[in-house]
Amino acid sequence: MKLIKPSYKILTHIDNEILIDIERVARTCYKSEDRIEIGNKASNGELYDREPKSAKILIEKLIKRGHEAMLEFGSNITVKFICDRGVSHELVRHRLCSFAQESTRYCNYGKDDHITFIIPSWFTDDDINTINNPKLEITNVSEHWKDAMQDSEIYYNKLISKGWLPQQARSVLPNSLKTEINIDANIREWRHIFKLRTNKAAHPQMRELMCPLLDEFKSKIPILFDDINYE
Repeated sequence: MKLIKPSYKILTHIDNEILIDIERVARTCYKSEDRIEIGNKASNGELYDREPKSAKILIEKLIKRGHEAMLEFGSNITVKFICDRGVSHELVRHRLCSFAQESTRYCNYGKDDHITFIIPSWFTDDDINTINNPKLEITNVSEHWKDAMQDSEIYYNKLISKGWLPQQARSVLPNSLKTEINIDANIREWRHIFKLRTNKAAHPQMRELMCPLLDEFKSKIPILFDDINYE
C-alpha cells in the first residue's frame, strides 16, 4: 500500500497571448480594433513576450460588466490532477470541460501488489506519522482508515488472483483510491470552477487542490482571476 498527498500540474504553456487573443475578438463587438496596443518586453536585448497593454484594461472592464462570454476565446488550459476518486467524481460534473481519466476498468492495480491511496486533507502530522509507522500505538481513528485501505487492497489482489478482471475487482476499491485526471477548459469555465471549488462550502479535499491552483493561475495570468478570492 502506498499513501500520497494529492497534487496538480498545469500542462498548458501560459503567457500573455491569452489576453491578446481575448482582446482581439472582444474588440469586434465594439469595433474598436484600432485601440489595440501591444508592447514588447525585452530580456538582454531579445524580445521574448508581448505586453498586452490595452488588453489588460479592456478585460478588466469585461469582467466587471459580466461580459464573460469573451473569455471563452482565450486558449484552453489543461491541468492534470492526482487526487482521490471522490474528488474526481465532483470534477467531472463540470459540463464545459474535456476529461481524460485513469480507468479502473483497464488499469490492473494488482500488478505490483501495492495500491496507492490519497491521504485525507484533514489528517494531522500525528495521524500521518501513525499510519506510516505500524510500531506506534493506535491512538486515533486514522488507523481505522488505514486498516480499511489495507483490507481493500488485500481483497482486490485476491480477486485478481482468482481470475477477476480489473473492471470486476474494482468494486471493492474505496473513494480514497488514487486517480489521475486531465481537465481541459477555457478561461470562463475555469473561473466558474474556482468560484465553486475554492468556496468555504466546497469539500476540504477539493479546496486542498483548487486554492493553490487558483493562486498559481493568478500569478501566471492576473486580471483574469484577480477578482476571485477565498478564505
